Amino acid sequence: MRRWGIPAPVLRSAGTMTAAAILVFALIIAIAAAWNTRREIDASFRHQMQIERGQLALERMLKIQLDEENYIRAYVITHDPSYLDSYRATNQQFAAERSDLRAILAQERLGDAQGALAYYEMAHRDWDNEIARPLMEHPGTAARELDKRGKQLIDVQSDAARFIEHRLDSQNAAVLAATREQINGTLYWSTVALLAFGLLAIFFYGVRMRLTSELQAERLTTQTLQRAFESRHAPLPNCTIGSAYGAASSRLAVGGDVFDVHRLSDRLGLILIADVSGKGVDAAVLTAFIKFTVRGIALRRRDPGFILQEFNRAFPRTVENPYLFVSMFVGILDTWTLRLDYASGGHDIAFIRRSAKVEQLAVTGPILGVMEEPFEVKTAYLDDGDTIVLSTDGLTEARDKRGRFLDAEGAMKWIAESDADPSILARSLIARARERSGKTMRDDVAVLAIRVRRPGPAASLERTAEVSADA
Repeated sequence: MRRWGIPAPVLRSAGTMTAAAILVFALIIAIAAAWNTRREIDASFRHQMQIERGQLALERMLKIQLDEENYIRAYVITHDPSYLDSYRATNQQFAAERSDLRAILAQERLGDAQGALAYYEMAHRDWDNEIARPLMEHPGTAARELDKRGKQLIDVQSDAARFIEHRLDSQNAAVLAATREQINGTLYWSTVALLAFGLLAIFFYGVRMRLTSELQAERLTTQTLQRAFESRHAPLPNCTIGSAYGAASSRLAVGGDVFDVHRLSDRLGLILIADVSGKGVDAAVLTAFIKFTVRGIALRRRDPGFILQEFNRAFPRTVENPYLFVSMFVGILDTWTLRLDYASGGHDIAFIRRSAKVEQLAVTGPILGVMEEPFEVKTAYLDDGDTIVLSTDGLTEARDKRGRFLDAEGAMKWIAESDADPSILARSLIARARERSGKTMRDDVAVLAIRVRRPGPAASLERTAEVSADA
């Protein structure tokens, strides 16, 4: 059989080749469309993340500004020089946040917002020179006139901040609109090209939608966690601090593990590590409540047992889920005398590494959120080079191939074998736990290590007197 003088085998061969060519072409279009959409979403996500970092930097600047005002007012009222130290520290934080925001506004090419930031910086500098410094040098000076001028400068800062926030919001909306338009265009032309291929088109469209949904989920999670809590540690005198966090999930590094090192005075530091039952974003956000509640209680009374008892009362009244509970270790470290007062609510992964051995700190009360009971306070005296090592139960519950837990004895052995540097020690413990678990950890793990140094002669004499008094 011939058609138009062409043999049938040739027609069949040409038809097959044409169908194959069309199918290959459709696959190329589908893959290119999916890749282009993914790239546009990734670019938009990075752009939005940068804008949100600018918004967060602005929010932190406003909070720092309020903290500066409060520290100056507190100094004028109490004449306590520690408030001046806090003011200078926040002033340095303000400079760092301002530098980050300036860089982001420059990258976004927001010239008018950069101008508003310049006004903000000028008003903040004038407030520092005209209000803060006179009150620091002469706290007894009548502050009525200074308050009037200070309010004018603060109003200028607030107006500038509102303008910057408005421009960042507008930029974010513009990025979303442009991305949406680009994605819509890509989807339109890819849909037109793939209509003839039926199920194949639906398949690729489903793949693309799934990728988009996953990216949106990641973006939502990231936004939530940016406004939640990040475990950090503040520097303490005579201390070297290291920390590390290992997530059980490879997709989201979030969970209910939290640690905190907060300076309460020129010599006292608050040490916290806690583990919330549960996982995911809800548990991670709850860690913010733990951190700031414990800090607030510690500011009222620097007694670890009292802190745990007050938190234990507040937790079930604040968190409505009756199935949630918290294990927590709270310590008050005197960095002059190297005395550690601590209380532990069901948290037994707490150790002190001394020159010759590693000892485990005792649990002094039940898990929080279960029952209301008093918590005993214990005291440990540290020496030069000793290291406090705190962890959540993801370390001791690391399982080997046979399902056996590492337990406290295994953790103590690892700590004794680790490097003396706290940062290296913390990272190595998590690395070994991950290796023991076959790279797939069942639970998140946080490690906090604090190595102390012998303070100056005056503090050492005070420590000797304190130890003798206790004896």
